[in-house]
Amino acid sequence: MESIAFMIKTIKLLKGRALQDLSYVRIHEHQIDIDSSFYGKSAATVQIEFTIPIRQIRSHDYTWKSIEGTQIANWFAPKIIMLQNNQVVQANQHLGIWEVSSKNSSLLLWHFNPENSNPLVHYSLHNSKQIIQAVSSSDVIKPLALLIPHVGIEVSRSKIPFAAIACFTDHCDFDTISNLKQQRQFFKSYNIKITKGFFLNHYSKRPETACFDFHQDEFKAWSNDGHELAYHSLSQSLKPLDESINDFKNFKPPSDTVTTWIDHGFQPYNVSLYSTNDTLARNFGKILKKKNIDNIWNYIDSGTAAQGVINQLNANQFTLNSYYNGIKHLKVKHRVPLLIKNIVFHYFNDNSSLALYRDLAKYFKSIKQQKSIKKHFKMVLNVFKLLRLLAPIFLFWNSRKHRVYPLAVFTPVIFNHELTGEPFTVFQTLELIDFKNSLHKTTIDLLVKESGLFIAHTYFSAPLNHHRGRLFGSSTEIDQQVVQNFDYLSKKIESQEIWNPTLKELIAYFKQLSAVSFYCNEVGDLLIDDKNKLLYRAVI
Repeated sequence: MESIAFMIKTIKLLKGRALQDLSYVRIHEHQIDIDSSFYGKSAATVQIEFTIPIRQIRSHDYTWKSIEGTQIANWFAPKIIMLQNNQVVQANQHLGIWEVSSKNSSLLLWHFNPENSNPLVHYSLHNSKQIIQAVSSSDVIKPLALLIPHVGIEVSRSKIPFAAIACFTDHCDFDTISNLKQQRQFFKSYNIKITKGFFLNHYSKRPETACFDFHQDEFKAWSNDGHELAYHSLSQSLKPLDESINDFKNFKPPSDTVTTWIDHGFQPYNVSLYSTNDTLARNFGKILKKKNIDNIWNYIDSGTAAQGVINQLNANQFTLNSYYNGIKHLKVKHRVPLLIKNIVFHYFNDNSSLALYRDLAKYFKSIKQQKSIKKHFKMVLNVFKLLRLLAPIFLFWNSRKHRVYPLAVFTPVIFNHELTGEPFTVFQTLELIDFKNSLHKTTIDLLVKESGLFIAHTYFSAPLNHHRGRLFGSSTEIDQQVVQNFDYLSKKIESQEIWNPTLKELIAYFKQLSAVSFYCNEVGDLLIDDKNKLLYRAVI
């Protein structure tokens, strides 16, 4: 093996000085230690330049990928590269994001907290949306190091060795006691576990809406069946502000096992809105912790599931081209609105386009009641604005269709964040509405093939006609094609090709995964430091 000092040309902290000049680097026989004191709440990138080009990178699907275009490995993927001389180089921990590019195949970029890698949504009181970066200083478990072993090691991110992962989180907006029982029996028959959102209090625009206060026996039955219960805020409808804040500060958890919080609507105590209230801004995280909350979701999806769009670890599935191919079998009258929504919500995902889309959607939803000339004129004006927004996409389709959505580039799924000084785990989801199309046999097979992962954002009880492929084909009957899809998914789970954890189980496993580290012994053998004894294998 060539000496490490010969293979490494430079190591630099981008937007800073050469790390070697600052004595941040220690070169040993099989390891390069990099002082991680620069790591913190702001973004940073370490640039490693090799004297030998990089030939391959280990991908999210546990295969070697040639350096074509840009290749990215988040911490959910192994951080292993192979140089042209067949030398393996591996990170000593899963922290950060690796990026390599065919533009300069000798460079390895090691990113920490780059923009949109750990995104959170904040809303203002005027419904203005802002994407911010999660902050956490507790990720580094050991000083960073590049290891130069004889053979690499990859650890399974699934409890079932190197299997795909299917995790369902369900929003309870349309739950009634009747369809709750029907859903529970359906999942029980296929032995599928979900993280089931619930409203704690009965304060709803719909009197039939289910809640824990009125239907606790049914929710306890869900828990007894092995499902996880999660707060979907506290109530469906908005109360006066003082009452809402009082509810949040004083609610009593129905069980110590409920540790997940899913934002709903525009409740002032949502993770996305709490900072607009002076009372909550000071101690929001502490209140959540007192209520046993550890895991949070606040309105971010990687994209919308479709046929062939399912794996949150594969950024190339989150493009207009992939989504269009997944819905092209639909009739034009259904296909076009779905594509436009995808462009607005995921390709652009900014305040102006979202506000424009919502104004138009609100107008057409109540078009029969519209009698104001002023509102009709505003609608026409908005249509022209939307066409102006969409025109460049369709005119330059070939150059834009493969562009990855901004919030999916770094494939964030689960990451850490601090709220008013308290640590939490944030999870990002995949919007999954069409259970006929998105969970089609071919899409499930793709998930298995890629050893992929999704955390679904679902509405299993939704009765809305515009929700194509919903679970309930009618108000009381489950759609037969959906039944076939879940039957096929169930068989894949039973054969251990897919792991089906609740969200809490998935996060607990990923915390164990994040604690794994590697080191080289004096002869260059790669060893693993893992008290949890997770499954791993040599990389060949």
